[in-house]
Amino acid sequence: MRVVYMGTPDFAVNTLDAIVKSGHEVALVVTQPDKAKGRGKKLIYTPVKEKALEYDLLVAQPEKVREESFIDELEKLKPDVIVVVAFGQILPERILNLPKYGCINVHASLLPEYRGAAPIQWAVIDGLNETGVTTMYMDKGLDTGDIIAQRRVPVDKEETGGSLFDKLSEEGAILLTETLDQLEKGTAVRTKQDDEKSSYAKMLTKEMGRMDFSKDAVSLERLIRGLNPWPSAYTRIQDKNLKIYKADVLGEEAVLQIVNPDQDRIEDWNQPGTVIAVDKISFTVRCKEGALRILNLQLEGKKRMDTEAFLRGFDVTPGILLG
Repeated sequence: MRVVYMGTPDFAVNTLDAIVKSGHEVALVVTQPDKAKGRGKKLIYTPVKEKALEYDLLVAQPEKVREESFIDELEKLKPDVIVVVAFGQILPERILNLPKYGCINVHASLLPEYRGAAPIQWAVIDGLNETGVTTMYMDKGLDTGDIIAQRRVPVDKEETGGSLFDKLSEEGAILLTETLDQLEKGTAVRTKQDDEKSSYAKMLTKEMGRMDFSKDAVSLERLIRGLNPWPSAYTRIQDKNLKIYKADVLGEEAVLQIVNPDQDRIEDWNQPGTVIAVDKISFTVRCKEGALRILNLQLEGKKRMDTEAFLRGFDVTPGILLG
């Protein structure tokens, strides 16, 4: 098949790689414009552009894909299909109707659940046991098109947003190549989404990572994993930001064993955000229900490290309040 591929971030790289290796002709790769970063304002290629150049593929980086001149060039290519994976721009109807087999999107959830920008991280934050990837025909709505195929993926107990990102990127690449084969053979199905079962995975912001210890430890631990590596969960310690990347949950019984030896201060130590224990490799923070034993972190201005290394250079004592 003659394919135009549209994608931008790391998540979209595996799918482009799989399309090329499966023998399809990639007539054009469309990705977001390069961005200037760092003090020298050096232009940085998108991950998809880097992969495309490895294969000597033609690359286009329009500011807006709805520009008439860009769409005219697409029409001249006469693609059989346009594949879209985390591209970052909304396609106009003229592009949606252009290819023979339509525009096919790979989405990192089991639609209609978790439509939107951040389905991977929210699957972890919400404590799902299972998620997956979906290929669908694109329409004018946000992730509302007819479903072609899906692959289910278990969410491990220690899953992070980063590890699930990698899993779903690989599964999405496999599913997309299977979908292209089905389209070519005429065996691809169309299953309408049930809008009543839909949910929305809103875009992540740095502010979302602020840890509120008046919540339960289980929810906060899922937040830590879901926002690892970006934007990360964080709190404040001695007027500095402290990012938290890994923590274990302690139940109420374990918490009582920690605070009971100091009966005079048990009420103070039950205040959410209070450090109730410190050992050689961790410190433990009281939550509304249960507590978090902090195991991996990053202090403002420092590198990410295990708590054991952090405690060798930073004084954390029971009774201090975080947040």
